[in-house]
Amino acid sequence: MPVFVLLLRGVNVGRARRVPMADLRALLGDLGHRRVATLLNSGNAVFHAARGGAAAHGQAIGAAIAERFGFEVPLVVKAAADLDRIVAANPLHFDVEAHARVLVVFANSAAALRELAPIGTLVEAPEAFHVGAHAAYLHCAHGILASRAAAALLGRAGAALTTRNWATVLKLQARAHEAGRAAKA
Repeated sequence: MPVFVLLLRGVNVGRARRVPMADLRALLGDLGHRRVATLLNSGNAVFHAARGGAAAHGQAIGAAIAERFGFEVPLVVKAAADLDRIVAANPLHFDVEAHARVLVVFANSAAALRELAPIGTLVEAPEAFHVGAHAAYLHCAHGILASRAAAALLGRAGAALTTRNWATVLKLQARAHEAGRAAKA
């Protein structure tokens, strides 16, 4: 049974747009997904689905969230294999201490990623930015809050996308691998 990763944008920040992780797990279970696990409180989940692709799961999950919680949430669903490709394709070089300062931008389409190219003009050395085929990557050398490029990604320019720091991406990848091994056991 294939493993997928769900990434919600902008939930559980402040008092608005609350999606408790227990409720998210229940919602995914109600949609027929199995072995649902969440990570952190920011709308990350790993789940098994008997059939269907990432886009179809994303549409169904988005509609269910709107119905259950009363608001729409931009979200991205990736197959675990796609997440592996995204991790492997990161061309930026940084130390393990920088994991919290490296953002990975997830999108539902390559076209949405290509639209991020102008953000490159906001990058200030020693920052680095790369738009790849499956994700975009930003190393905020002086921290996310100090980066104009990060502000653009987290603001209007990235409204239909979602970002995670490198540490969270690696945790999601590990969780997806655990889920895959559990399914084989």
